[in-house]
Amino acid sequence: MSENLRDYLTVSEAAEFVGVSAATLRNWDRAGKVKAIRHPVNGYRLYRKEDLSSLLEKVKNGPDGRASV
Repeated sequence: MSENLRDYLTVSEAAEFVGVSAATLRNWDRAGKVKAIRHPVNGYRLYRKEDLSSLLEKVKNGPDGRASV
């Protein structure tokens, strides 16, 4: 992990940022819709804010104007 851990959000922080539940965010991670890295010490998922912003843009600019991921 070349970036500082402060550049990442926890699952609960990321879920709040995106506006979904933590469980939904974990499901999206398993489905490959958003990429998480694992904390080097405890193995928890961490999300880059830039990746989440990109995800929100994809949702906002969906092909039919509907919000779906």
